[in-house]
Amino acid sequence: MPRDSTAPKVPKRRLRRLFRLMLFSALLFLAGAGVLLGFLYQKPLPPLGDDIRSRLLDSMGNVLTTFTTDGRSRDPVELKQISPLLIKATLAVEDRKFYSHAGFDLKGMGRAVLANLQAGGRTQGASTLTQQLARNLYLTHEKTWTRKSKEALYTLQLEMKYSKDEILNMYLNEIYYGHGAYGIEAAAQMYFGKPAADLDLAESALLAGVPKGPTYYSPYTHLDSAVKRQGIILAAMVDVGDITESQAEAAAMEKLTFKPQGQKDTTVAAPYFRDYVRSLVIDSLHISSDELDQGGLNVYTTLDPDMQRAAEEAVDQGMDHNSELETALVSIDPRTGYVKAMVGGTNYRSSAFNHALATTRQPGSSFKPIMYLSALSSKEMTGLSVFNSQPTLFHYDNNRKTYQPRNFGDKYLGEINMKQAIAASDNIYAVNTIMKIGADKVAAMAAAMGINSPLQSVPSLALGTSPVSPLEMASAFAVIGNGGVKQPVTAILKITDAGGHLLYEAPQPQGQSVVEPAAAYVLTRLMEGVFESGGTGNRVASMIKRPVAGKTGTTDTDGWMVGFTPELSTAVWVGYDKGRDIATADGRRAAPIFAQFTEKALENVPPKIFPIPDGVVSVYINPQSGKLATAACPEKELTTFISGTEPTEYCDQHAAGDSDASPNGSNSEIAEPVKEEHSLWNDIKRWWMN
Repeated sequence: MPRDSTAPKVPKRRLRRLFRLMLFSALLFLAGAGVLLGFLYQKPLPPLGDDIRSRLLDSMGNVLTTFTTDGRSRDPVELKQISPLLIKATLAVEDRKFYSHAGFDLKGMGRAVLANLQAGGRTQGASTLTQQLARNLYLTHEKTWTRKSKEALYTLQLEMKYSKDEILNMYLNEIYYGHGAYGIEAAAQMYFGKPAADLDLAESALLAGVPKGPTYYSPYTHLDSAVKRQGIILAAMVDVGDITESQAEAAAMEKLTFKPQGQKDTTVAAPYFRDYVRSLVIDSLHISSDELDQGGLNVYTTLDPDMQRAAEEAVDQGMDHNSELETALVSIDPRTGYVKAMVGGTNYRSSAFNHALATTRQPGSSFKPIMYLSALSSKEMTGLSVFNSQPTLFHYDNNRKTYQPRNFGDKYLGEINMKQAIAASDNIYAVNTIMKIGADKVAAMAAAMGINSPLQSVPSLALGTSPVSPLEMASAFAVIGNGGVKQPVTAILKITDAGGHLLYEAPQPQGQSVVEPAAAYVLTRLMEGVFESGGTGNRVASMIKRPVAGKTGTTDTDGWMVGFTPELSTAVWVGYDKGRDIATADGRRAAPIFAQFTEKALENVPPKIFPIPDGVVSVYINPQSGKLATAACPEKELTTFISGTEPTEYCDQHAAGDSDASPNGSNSEIAEPVKEEHSLWNDIKRWWMN
């Protein structure tokens, strides 16, 4: 049959062209892919978080923790320190082909695309562990094509630069398990109180399910959902052959015991202090948040690691963990102003609010020493000044207003002096004092001592009705402990960049004299009486084996113990966050915390008496008359005064013939007054005997 000359012909030349074009395109694609892969292999990955995060160091130069925007704390462990059951559970549910793919599960991606098309939206994802790691390490979770393309490139780089075990190890140390726990070690400790290496099958299956939805699958908040997810993972492990059906059933039936939520802080060392330093770096030193988070800075601080541990232990042992009662402890070296320890609450995981900085708490009677320092330094009053402790209606503001305070338990002591008033925390005496010297002078003294919170210049200021922070109280009492000299509160010593270059250095402490040393010392001696018989701090006196001065304070909502030794000025506060009244027993928790911390923090420091400055005189006083004691007086009490304010009159109640003074009545002359010259040895004997 003859060929149809009209039939179309396909020139062989066109087919050859098409083949060559396809071959060239394939070669070009392969070449481009090779260049891209080579470029990605040579290009370094962004530094890991721990490499770029700035570090916080203590006073010994040890790294305490790192700074992060989310406050996370991780406790990295090696893969061999993680239970194999947890590893298998994670791979079974998250990425079964992890060890066989090159970073992407193409079949899984195809299935996800089909499922999403059928559902008309995004219902499934197909991210491998490597993709998830790339996203967690370097990217945000925003759903944009730019982020997805970067994720793909980082995924390729991770697969090229790290082994599968290294990628898996990084993933398990990075993934979020809820409630502030990043990484499997932190999660195992938080939920079960055990290391990741000791997790059993039931625990492993449950934890492997949490990262899918850290809130929804948390056993603390949605136990039913967490258990259902555990069952799915156990079934997946059976499906891939990791465990048998009987093992899965036994694990599903196991009753898990969870550690109480928030029982322990995260593994961050001194978390409240870290946040305090962070705010100082950003707000006061004007270093940006980004630079602090990712600039690799070294922030050297004043925190003493041993004292910080002592503070955390004292708070942990002194508080009821089944109660919502909160606490704060802050301790300062009076000689330098350096913050040595800070605890801002009972549990950082439960509440990151730093109560040590809260300026909303009434200090109550713990404020009184500030007022008494004003009175002593003015020389209008001495430790022997007497007021009548009785129900009193005070008039102020040119008699336009009145104020009627009460003593605790309506207990009134009659004629008492300042030492007795401080020891017994008498409110009537305190208000009489502020009425005598002026509320404005007291507010000015408080400001000079480091209290920046606004104070109302009214009679009730004497009873601590104006709110202040524990940090302010510790700073103010440090002035008394440092002989009337105020040192600026300091937490940061210096900051260096990643290359070791100095960015900031704290100025050398330049003390500012607030009152003369003699006034501070006289008040210190009076405040030591708080821990003696009859004082409000007497019940913890046996816990403290060194000279200490302080003052308790109690309001309807707050309990305080603020005090100092020559080395530390410490404020302890307890109370509730929601304005609840505080029970008497809970209010008394502050003093034992203070005592335990003080002794433990200074256990390696020999006891020291408070330095005796010039301008101080101690004389024996007859307590009944308040005058200089004579040899004839049956009772004598050594009392300290600012030189020139001591009594000049001699006691005349025990002259010759007084049967109490002279049993045989033969003394015919008034004896000479008794004085004691101040010396270090005499003061040591006084403290030891007391």
